[in-house]
Amino acid sequence: MLSATADPLAPPSPPAPRRRGLSLTQWILVSMVLGSLIGWLFPAAGVALKPLSTIFLRLIESLVVPLIFSTLVVGIAGHGDDLRRVGRLAFWTLLFFEAMTTLALVIGLLAGNIGRPGTGVVLEQGPGGAGPQLATRAVTLAGALERLVPRSIAEAAAANDVLQVVVFAVLFAVALVRVPRESRTVMLTLCRSLADVSFKMVGFVMLYAPIGIGAALAATIGQSGPGVLVGLGKLVLTIYVALIVFVLAVLLPVTLACRVPLRAFLRAVREPALIAFSTSTSEAALPRAMETMEALGVPPRIVGFVIPTGYSFNLTGSTLYVAVAALFAAQAGRVPLPLSAQLLLMLTLMLSSKGIAGVPRASLVMLSGALGTVGLPLQAVAVMLGVDAFNDMGRTTVNVVGNCLAAAVMARWEGVNLAVGNESPGPRDASVTPVGTEAVAGAETP
Repeated sequence: MLSATADPLAPPSPPAPRRRGLSLTQWILVSMVLGSLIGWLFPAAGVALKPLSTIFLRLIESLVVPLIFSTLVVGIAGHGDDLRRVGRLAFWTLLFFEAMTTLALVIGLLAGNIGRPGTGVVLEQGPGGAGPQLATRAVTLAGALERLVPRSIAEAAAANDVLQVVVFAVLFAVALVRVPRESRTVMLTLCRSLADVSFKMVGFVMLYAPIGIGAALAATIGQSGPGVLVGLGKLVLTIYVALIVFVLAVLLPVTLACRVPLRAFLRAVREPALIAFSTSTSEAALPRAMETMEALGVPPRIVGFVIPTGYSFNLTGSTLYVAVAALFAAQAGRVPLPLSAQLLLMLTLMLSSKGIAGVPRASLVMLSGALGTVGLPLQAVAVMLGVDAFNDMGRTTVNVVGNCLAAAVMARWEGVNLAVGNESPGPRDASVTPVGTEAVAGAETP
């Protein structure tokens, strides 16, 4: 009779492969199909699912203030010492970020006005219709300037007023830089913890996303019919065309003008871009992006400041997307949006885009705040949720590529020969710490 005892000299058997379930993006795709079928085949049942979508929208809106406040304070005050010591690098970096963001907004607004992706899409209206009421709201320069400064941060937070929260956060961060190091360290640790908890909450909310997105599509198609999907397909096409135009008309000329070696840069940025595209989050690509840029020849001190700062100040793909999406909301809601309102929208997006980074589909948070600033219907967000998984992959990839290019451009402006690197890559300055990845400078670590 053979012994059942295993041979101790035999090699260990390989572990049984773990069964992997569907990813969040795959679940969203499944929910889109199911929601579309329910809204098409059972319109009444689809409309009845609307509360599930409303819950998701409210969860997203509840994270606007903590995300913007914490990320802006840490992004600005967390590099306060570095801003004084390497003022020239900080100045040109922020100027470059602002120029890229402005160009992305311009291309996004042009794409939205030319492509008109919201034409033909019908949004659900409340009693009497919200469109005419929103259209009669006058937007004046004096009123916009008055709204910049909050009477109370509690009031601004309760109203989810993005502009006022951004202004308060910037002033708070600038003041925080001026206080003694001990007080600054305590407050930065608190804000960094708030940012970490807010990011984790967004992760929890996104677990509910397939239900909210499926319900949104079911309610939208049940209310308006399957023809709304044609408009959503036009929205995706408009956004991707605008992203391609931005890459070819802005990023490529900047690369050539600054004499960044194109082939070497493409090889370096290829893997971070693929990570960003597949995960739909810039944060997942951050470590590899920093590593490949140093391998390209960018000095560690530049990589350590430019790329993490760009995750809060240089979200060109997300900014372009939100510009197109806001015009989609205006067109779908039949709300006329004159040039003055579009300029106010552009200002709002330039400021609010500085506070959202590293979270899948975090642009929805920025979009929700921007729509309320110019009086556009929030129902458009529920409609766009159904195709946001596709849009998020494209805009996140552009975010990562744009930040890597910013690091390369800053190195070239300082005379570094990339792909060779004439500045020795010494140890990274401990005071230049990526936001959300290292301990606050001066804080004790276990």
